[in-house]
Amino acid sequence: MRRRRRVAEAAAAAALLLLGTACGSRLPESDFEDRAAPTGHGAAPLRVGIITSATSPVGGDAFTGPRDGAKAYFDHLNARGGIDGRRVEVRLCDDGGSGVGNNECVRQLIDEDRVVALVATSALDYAGAPLVSRARVPDIGGQPIGAAYDTHPHLYGIYGSQAPRQGRAGWDGKLYGGTEVYRYFKREHGARTAAVVSYNQSASAAYARLIERGLRAEGYQVVTEQVDFVLPNFRAVAADLKQQGADLVFDAIDAHGNARLCEAMDDVGAEVTAKVTNVQNWTSTVAEDYRDAPRCRNALWATGASRNHQDTGHPGVREFRDATEGLPARSQWQLEGWAAAKWFTDAARSCAGTDVTRACLDRQVARGDGYTAGGLLLPVTFRPLPEPPRTRTNCLSVARWQDGRGWVSQGDMNSTCFEVPMLAYDP
Repeated sequence: MRRRRRVAEAAAAAALLLLGTACGSRLPESDFEDRAAPTGHGAAPLRVGIITSATSPVGGDAFTGPRDGAKAYFDHLNARGGIDGRRVEVRLCDDGGSGVGNNECVRQLIDEDRVVALVATSALDYAGAPLVSRARVPDIGGQPIGAAYDTHPHLYGIYGSQAPRQGRAGWDGKLYGGTEVYRYFKREHGARTAAVVSYNQSASAAYARLIERGLRAEGYQVVTEQVDFVLPNFRAVAADLKQQGADLVFDAIDAHGNARLCEAMDDVGAEVTAKVTNVQNWTSTVAEDYRDAPRCRNALWATGASRNHQDTGHPGVREFRDATEGLPARSQWQLEGWAAAKWFTDAARSCAGTDVTRACLDRQVARGDGYTAGGLLLPVTFRPLPEPPRTRTNCLSVARWQDGRGWVSQGDMNSTCFEVPMLAYDP
């Protein structure tokens, strides 16, 4: 609930979202009861599914980070004996970024592959979410790109949710987000003027309006900039940012657009305290992606709800980095996929005294209040609130890009906390 605005909606805002209709299951609910084999050496492997929009209108690698991180964790786990002697068998499914493809993946993994859980879902259009919920298959640590994780029971997003989750999004169709990011830059860096850049596309514009509301609630002077989705004139935007004297730049555009905006800002000499991006763009490829914008590149900041994937002073991050050494790049979404896989593993170990079933996994995850994946996540909760919170103490992870050092953590995420208003928005 608390960080949906910053984490995954920015990706969806840049794409023309596809609409899909969830279809019902072909089997009665009783047929979805798991028949997992007993635990112990030589027992049948635990089968999990990972649904990813690996091919989608957004691009080939936009959503693959959680999948890659989770798969790396399970490979690492299996090399060390699995879960009480049981290997974890991973079944991957690419839904193509469409609702139809997502439903097909859900049916394949649940009906045919008989997975015990879904892990680290990253779907552009999670049309199959109602079927997953009706089948009582726990979906553990998915990326909340849409509203599914604030709508359906048995779905557990990587950042938690305190919405009732009884089949309707949030509270009476409204979701709520805090203003902690804006409070941070105001208090820690004295920012007063913020610009919001969006496309003239409905999802992008809606996300930009949400950012604007949060900034105004924190007392910022807000400059709004909109560019054409097909033929964006980033140079004109950059020139206006310079003239307006913006301290911060937020955006509701895609990664490629961000790089072009940064190039334009360097070209016209627009310097800012921070060009603020989100978890999806918190990657090790910044030097290459922003190679033609050195000043703007070194003004990039990222915020989120998980520990910086370059924070090698933390043992959990070191383990992640050691296990993903062979990947061509590292990212925050990979670390969150790794955390999702660890979450499944911890739940499965809690069930190992009996059978690792869907029902047992669901119970363990639902009651794991304050789970952190060994310190990789801010504490996660699924305790539902009957009414939406008016204020909340929210913490955040903050990092800044510096050439030669990469992403440098700015304080500890467990103590960078603010009591902020919670603003309603439409999913």
